[in-house]
Amino acid sequence: MTARTYRRSPLAVVLLVLLAEEPMHAYRMQRLIRERNKDQIVNIAQRNSVYQTLDRLLRAGMIEVRATTREENRPERTVYQITDEGRRTLRTWLRTMLSAPAREFPEFPVALASLPMLPPQEVAGLLEQRAAALEDSLAELDAGAETAARIGLPRLFVVEDEYQRAITAAELRWVRSLLDDLREGRLDWDEEWLRGTAERLERPE
Repeated sequence: MTARTYRRSPLAVVLLVLLAEEPMHAYRMQRLIRERNKDQIVNIAQRNSVYQTLDRLLRAGMIEVRATTREENRPERTVYQITDEGRRTLRTWLRTMLSAPAREFPEFPVALASLPMLPPQEVAGLLEQRAAALEDSLAELDAGAETAARIGLPRLFVVEDEYQRAITAAELRWVRSLLDDLREGRLDWDEEWLRGTAERLERPE
C-alpha cells in the first residue's frame, strides 16, 4: 500500500493532523481526540480503530516510527511521527474535502425512502423521538459553544461545531415540518393507497 492508493478516512485525517503537531503514541492521540471533542466527528468507539488506522498509515508511508518507549509498570508504546509524504497527502486530502462535496450514504435518507413499511402513526412517534434527540444535541452544542467562548477558544478551533449545529438545526426544522404534515393528514398512506399507487405507477397513462 502507498499513499497514492490509500483511501482516506475521517479518522486518518485527524490522526495525521495530530501527528503534524508533534510525534505521539496512540494512547495520547485517543485522549486528545476525546479532550478536544473530535470524537463527535470521527468514530473511535471501537478500541482498536486508532491502532488499525495507524497501521495502515504506516504501511502507506505517511507516518513512521520515531521511538518505542516503556514506562514503569506500563506496556510498551510506539511513538509515531508524520512523514513528508504524509504531510503532502494530508494537504491534498484537505483541499479535496473542502472544495468538493463527498457522496455519503447516511442511514436517515434510507429510512425516509422506506416509510411505506410502517404506518403513519408509528412514523410520527418515531420522528418525535428523533426531534427530541436533535434538541438534546443542539443543547449540547450550545453548551460547548458557551464553554469555548468563556475560555476564549479561537473560532478556528470550533468551526466544525458551528457546522454541526447548523446541520442539526436544519434537520430539526425539517423533521418538525414533516411531523406537522403527518399530524394534519397532509402526508398519509395505508395499504389500499399503496396498492393503488403501485398499480398506477406500473401502468402509466
